[in-house]
Amino acid sequence: MAKQKSEWFDWIKALLIAFALAFIVRTFFFAPIVVDGPSMMPTLHDRDQMIVNKFLYDIDEPKRFDIVVFHASDQKDFIKRIIGLPGEHVAVDDDVLYINGEEVKEPFLTAQKQNRMSTNSLTSEFKLEELPGEYKQIPEDHVLVLGDNRNNSTDSRMLGLIPMDQIVGKTSLIYWPFDRMQTISK
Repeated sequence: MAKQKSEWFDWIKALLIAFALAFIVRTFFFAPIVVDGPSMMPTLHDRDQMIVNKFLYDIDEPKRFDIVVFHASDQKDFIKRIIGLPGEHVAVDDDVLYINGEEVKEPFLTAQKQNRMSTNSLTSEFKLEELPGEYKQIPEDHVLVLGDNRNNSTDSRMLGLIPMDQIVGKTSLIYWPFDRMQTISK
């Protein structure tokens, strides 16, 4: 009887430790997210399930073209791509991205640009000064984000610049559905 109680106690202890570890990992390191909507098409599809690395930006700086999850409101997280970094000026003219006046290629948009109707622009023209906040350059601890589906994305063009403390983390791994399982690179 004592052996049976000891066995139960060991099982309960193991389960409590497992739940505690799962809670710590999910709270501080990694979390699942489900893509909601078409704003990141064709890179990400509606209902793709991904893993968010929540601690990366505690040890490293964000990089241009990272795909990030951020708090758009108290109830809603968005997933977008970092386009502009602190200290930079961003503009789009005739579907060309300019960072500090220099043209920057966006390889993830190549297919979309080739398949669009010649009269339709993929990204409406804008300058950083025209966005909410009217900044001349992106301030420290902020980034400019855009969705890959530029004509159907609520991003920095409407929301303004995103403070770094609103970023949940970086995501690059699609784990569901299985036929779309992949690591997203730029």
